[in-house]
Amino acid sequence: MATTEIYRYLSVDQHQYGLDPEGYLVNMNEWSPEVAEALADEEGITLTAEHWEILQVLRDFYARYEMAPAMRPLVKAVARALGPEKGRSIHLMRLFPGSPAKVAARLAGLPKPTHCL
Repeated sequence: MATTEIYRYLSVDQHQYGLDPEGYLVNMNEWSPEVAEALADEEGITLTAEHWEILQVLRDFYARYEMAPAMRPLVKAVARALGPEKGRSIHLMRLFPGSPAKVAARLAGLPKPTHCL
């Protein structure tokens, strides 16, 4: 479950967005592509078309299931939406180093996936 505690703010175009202690948006409705770019910049990631298609899969998954997927469901969702070559954990790790499910969910403006440490 997402926290409503604001730990710090992200500044984008003179607007402040509340982030929780782990860097997730406190208010998911404030997400925008500009916010995603700013969050990605904090991660040292430059968003490409490949990143954006994964973020869209994540946002579609959340709209359908009301939860951000952990790694296995994410891989399956990406494979189903974008094909088996992109639905591989190695592809997701290349795009979102560290913990792809957590990093991608954060950039997509979603809460932390359940069952992720």
